[in-house]
Amino acid sequence: MTWRSIRSISALALLGAAALQAQPRYVRSEVRISTPAVTLIDSRGERVSLAAVLDPPGPVVLQFIFTTCPSVCPLLSSSLAGAQGELGEGARLVSISIDPEYDTPARLREYARRFKAGPRWRFLTGGREDVEAVQKAFGAWRVNKMSHQPLTFLRAAPGEPWVRLGGPVSAADLVAETRRLAGR
Repeated sequence: MTWRSIRSISALALLGAAALQAQPRYVRSEVRISTPAVTLIDSRGERVSLAAVLDPPGPVVLQFIFTTCPSVCPLLSSSLAGAQGELGEGARLVSISIDPEYDTPARLREYARRFKAGPRWRFLTGGREDVEAVQKAFGAWRVNKMSHQPLTFLRAAPGEPWVRLGGPVSAADLVAETRRLAGR
């Protein structure tokens, strides 16, 4: 092998590595979801219809979390925390606990404080059956909470399809995807 061929291979390897780094770490797809007619409980202890949370005009970003999660959930919540100021005034953030037996409104309030959640970020829990119905509607249900996937769902407006981001997303990813949905 000559020096020229080694340099060419090295340049190709660098280009390949840069191309891989430029690829999103998540898989993007569009999904149609029918919001289940359930009532959940927010971090203030108030009962709220899921439709009332998701259906007002404007973009929505939704994730499934649980407050004792040691891995995926803190990463997801950190991305929302980092993006919340950049998503525009009309955007709403929603985190739904997948551990309703443990995640009481008080625990959700503490979790929200930990991530410096602003007023547009809602944390919801509820009865086991209602939470499972929501997870199943979004294709996010797992028998064991420890095997849940890092999923983020975005929607530009009621009636529009949801964008499903499967995998880890950064705050910059969320901002870019939300702007993409809004056509900006």
